[in-house]
Amino acid sequence: MRNIILGRTGESVSAISLGTWSYGSGNKSGNVSVGWAEQDDADSTAALLLAWESGINHWDTADVYGNGHSETIIGSMWGRVPREDIFLATKAGWDKGPHDYWYHPDHIRSNMERSLKNLNTDCVDLMYLHHCNFGKNGEYFDEALDVVTKFKEEGKARFIGLSDWDSRKVLAYIEKADPDVVQPYRNVWDDDYESSGLKRWIEDKNLGVCFFSPLKHGLLSGKYDRPPLFKDGDFRTNVDDFQSQDIIDRMKKNADALRDLFPNHPNPIMCGVIDVLLSDSKNSCVLLGQRNTEQVSVASSLGEILPDECVKMIKELYRR
Repeated sequence: MRNIILGRTGESVSAISLGTWSYGSGNKSGNVSVGWAEQDDADSTAALLLAWESGINHWDTADVYGNGHSETIIGSMWGRVPREDIFLATKAGWDKGPHDYWYHPDHIRSNMERSLKNLNTDCVDLMYLHHCNFGKNGEYFDEALDVVTKFKEEGKARFIGLSDWDSRKVLAYIEKADPDVVQPYRNVWDDDYESSGLKRWIEDKNLGVCFFSPLKHGLLSGKYDRPPLFKDGDFRTNVDDFQSQDIIDRMKKNADALRDLFPNHPNPIMCGVIDVLLSDSKNSCVLLGQRNTEQVSVASSLGEILPDECVKMIKELYRR
């Protein structure tokens, strides 16, 4: 596995890193499905062990993934995996608790302390503010940043991160937050990382960047023949593109094109849609969900820089 330097953190992490949203299994927030249905804990722990053995040394989770269950699964691994071998990231902010807004300072502090217990560690390497919904006028931002900054000053987090689904929201707060690492949503189908200006900012400031949902929750794999049915508690029930036969057909057609483009790669579709994200952003890693050992094995075959002509062809394939 190729490693990259995660910006100004100076840390060496695997270009293909491990996203563990699915390890929380099926979950709901009110009436909204926010998890991944039918995840087995034994598959999760086996995947974590093989990831470590394969050199995938950056593991990413959050307090709300299964209401802490994903964190607890990771925290159970330290008897088999040396804690010091893993660059460990978690997040706080999506759980409102009893409050009517995100980022109530007492609540996020409580959740960050809970994360340390769940993860069975005294310090996480990276603590993210999970999203940029800091109130209509950003009125909750300063307190949220103060809480996570104090957490770092106490030696409970080494670095601070900022994340959101919308690159422009990240840009609205990035100067004041001054994060060490940014985690934006990015894949070849939904990509405003460069057009928003976020790419330039990150590269100018030498920040680390980790892209999440690079497969658009599996849709870009081209494995679906028709709109799938996901179980209650599965986030993918909220993704309208899964219900479009036209999009599904296009993803299958694109998958065939990637097989032709990379005939000698063991996983040509994944090579195309994942490695393209690394090839135009050299200080970046991709957070790829790996639900079982088979998916870890696939992930381990990825992470290389593609030739410029391949990058251009792939982006053109997925241009909306």
